[in-house]
Formats: sequence, structure tokens, C-alpha cells
Amino acid sequence: MRGPIAPPQVPLAMSRADAFADLVQDSVERLERRWPQLAEIDFLVLEVPRLDGPGVPWNDEAVPLGGVVPSRDGRRARVVVYRRPVEIRSKGRDERAALVHEVVVEQVAELLGLTPETVDPRYGED
Repeated sequence: MRGPIAPPQVPLAMSRADAFADLVQDSVERLERRWPQLAEIDFLVLEVPRLDGPGVPWNDEAVPLGGVVPSRDGRRARVVVYRRPVEIRSKGRDERAALVHEVVVEQVAELLGLTPETVDPRYGED
């Protein structure tokens, strides 16, 4: 008798992009307990930031790890986390998860006009 190794709902292999998106989602869920209004914000993962074009400030010193797009014209606010720059700056899953959470906290703080420590009292403890 032959059959699948695992049930269909259990992934045998998760892509790096999927694993990264899960880290962002975990961070958002952690913050939503304290800030329910985050349910009104879209959280996105993009591979890399766009560093050219109109309205994009150029900075030779650092590639951003995240960004914020405020709500306007009926569109929801967005927080973006850039996967590749975060992966390059972290070693291993635990360090990556901590950096993702730090980026999400910083971007939410910017969007809400608060300090990162207000958004997450444990910010900077890692």
C-alpha cells in the first residue's frame, strides 16, 4: 500500500518566502493583542525595497528593512517588511524572528506616531 508521506494540510517543505511571511504574521498577531486597531492595517512582505523613482529618497548608507504607506484616498495604511535585506542581516531563525519583530514594531510605531517602546514594552530587550 502506497500513499502520501504526510496529510495534504501538512507542508513537507516551506519556502523561505513562506517561512518569512509566517514570522511577520506571528509578530503582527503578537502586537494585535495590545493594539486591536492593527487589524485595519495591511502588512506586506516584499523581496526588496525600490530605491529609485520619483518620491523615493536615496540613501547610500543603508537599505531599509521596512516601510510605511499611510492611508489615503480610501486605501488602508500598509506596513511593508523587506525580506531579502532582513535575511541578509540575520543569522538563523531566532535572530531573523527577532529582527522581523523589531522592524514591524518600528514601522507600526511610525504609523501610529508612537515610540517603539510604547508599541511593544519589550522592544530592544533582545
